[in-house]
Amino acid sequence: MTQDGDLDALVRQRIRGLRVARGWSLDELAGRSYLTPSTLSRIETGHRRIALDQLAPIARALGITLDQLVEPGGDEDVVIRPHRHEARGYTTWMLSREDGPAGLTVAKMRITRRVPSDLRVHPGRDWFIVLSGTVELRLAERTILVHAGEAAEFSTMVPHAFGAADEPAEVLCILDHDGERSHLGPARKDDA
Repeated sequence: MTQDGDLDALVRQRIRGLRVARGWSLDELAGRSYLTPSTLSRIETGHRRIALDQLAPIARALGITLDQLVEPGGDEDVVIRPHRHEARGYTTWMLSREDGPAGLTVAKMRITRRVPSDLRVHPGRDWFIVLSGTVELRLAERTILVHAGEAAEFSTMVPHAFGAADEPAEVLCILDHDGERSHLGPARKDDA
């Protein structure tokens, strides 16, 4: 089967799967999408070619975007692999995709470094929850210990840095665009 044929079959499966998951009959989806039940049946079974002018109302009726309905179904990115940053003292697992909600990045980090002495500033806000260990957070002149099960949220316009307090720590963090660039972007010469 061709790549287009695979996507076509996947879209048909999604339409039927979402309809059934909502407990709707063909008649119910037809009424919501302004198509006939027989047209929907033929679309779902592959006996009718899917037209763009049919996909948009079907997606709208199912409460999803057209992009979600027709996105390729590859599974090559199912496994999230760690990215080790030895010089910076942490490992990251990027849990959100590039097109994450509201421009936010979600990442799990394993921090092995101590708090760097160089405090940085960038626009935005950072949020993190400590999964294990203790994180030492420096905000200007303050030093705050954030233990497992605790969370922190702060303006990144305050000079800040964080690291593992005693032993490696793991955090789940949410970063805005500027935070992602600052904390997860390419290493700078002075990060080593």
